[in-house]
Amino acid sequence: MSHWGPYSLHDKSAVVTGGAMGIGLGIVKRLAEAGANVLIADLDYECALRETKDVVAGGGKVACMALDVTAADAGAQIVAAMVENFGGVDILVNNAGIYPQVPMLNMEPGVFDKVIQINLKSLAFISKAVGQKMVDQGRGGKIVNIASIDGLHPSMIGLAAYDASKGGVVMFTKNFALEMGQYGVNVNAIAPGGINTPGTAAPLAGSGMTQEQMDAMMDAFKARIPMGRMGEPDDIGKVAAFLASSGADYMTGEIVVVDGGMLQS
Repeated sequence: MSHWGPYSLHDKSAVVTGGAMGIGLGIVKRLAEAGANVLIADLDYECALRETKDVVAGGGKVACMALDVTAADAGAQIVAAMVENFGGVDILVNNAGIYPQVPMLNMEPGVFDKVIQINLKSLAFISKAVGQKMVDQGRGGKIVNIASIDGLHPSMIGLAAYDASKGGVVMFTKNFALEMGQYGVNVNAIAPGGINTPGTAAPLAGSGMTQEQMDAMMDAFKARIPMGRMGEPDDIGKVAAFLASSGADYMTGEIVVVDGGMLQS
């Protein structure tokens, strides 16, 4: 993998939460291509197993584990699996998340709590456990959090809980970067815009809208993107591979917006 130069992940070991599909799978594929050993940690274990067979690794290995990120010991489970499979952990990508679309006036406390639990609290405590392992190993590391442009600017009605959680991810990233810098651990985040994934339409499908209304909303969203298209999981995967590499050694606490220019419009 010498052609990757400073972007090679050869001999590095990474874990991606929610890595069985969508953005997470796009990240897994690019990390593996760069030469990393990659663990897919996902609630959908069968999907993770299927995708493991299809990921072409650039010299690294790909494994998978069933994981509920809301479990109190989720971070400990990840650390144990990384040690068992690869001997340690160098890269953590916190990608697992949900985004139900519910207007705040119709919001139930349980739904709000679930969004915060999965998107923010779980991310924070998995980062704690893996970050501690990185400190103990004494060789630094990279943590990449998947935030959202909605953590910087709201995109539509119905995402109040999601926006609050992703705004929390943005500030958690910045604060944890302050704490981990002394240990050589870089903590950065990616803020994706609209990305084509199997779950893109799921929040709208449960909103009570007709298909025509959903299509109109998605068309209006796309019309706000200067580059004229929705993003693809690989658009995020390539940026995640960069942030996980030595090319990003002097970056920490940064939020990299990958949205086709939407926030500029």
